[in-house]
Amino acid sequence: MSRIGILGGTFNPIHNGHIRLAKYCKTEMKLDKVLLIPDNTPPHKSDRELASGSDRFKMCVLACKALDWLEVSEIELLREGKSYTYETLISLKEIYPSDELFLIVGADMFLTLHQWKNPSVIFNCASIIAVPRDLSDRETLLRFYQDTLRPMGAKAAVLPSSVMTVSSTFIRDNIGEYEKIKELIAPEVYEYITTNGLYRK
Repeated sequence: MSRIGILGGTFNPIHNGHIRLAKYCKTEMKLDKVLLIPDNTPPHKSDRELASGSDRFKMCVLACKALDWLEVSEIELLREGKSYTYETLISLKEIYPSDELFLIVGADMFLTLHQWKNPSVIFNCASIIAVPRDLSDRETLLRFYQDTLRPMGAKAAVLPSSVMTVSSTFIRDNIGEYEKIKELIAPEVYEYITTNGLYRK
């Protein structure tokens, strides 16, 4: 039986903050691997604001290629329309029937889990890994788990510390100034962005 982390997001673009988050959860929770799942978000602002699902998937693959414990899944990109987390988890349980799934969420998402579509299905399919925004909100997350999510059947671990965040918006806004973002994004991802003309103003 493997322990598999699930980290979903827009990844627009994927950056080193995402990788650090995945690695932190892997280490703290002794995960065997982490799945990155780009979401099937339809364009709603402009082409510059949101890269296509295909481009975001390819950037994720480039960012993960040297990390054998990190994989990218197209499961939501291949599904028509809006993807709900419970649907994704049901599909993943079919793919990994004997493995243990762990859904990785940030503090804000953790505090709204009870309002997600079919939360009981989510809790039945996966344990939750909550990552605090900062040290001051960890107690809030623990209380919320005890008072709200645990009575609903959730199993959750609130990690002891936060992970330094990186802004995808900052990267997009400064894509023409490599010196500003070179520590925030993999060189291969930056090359893909510039080669394909993504996030141009």
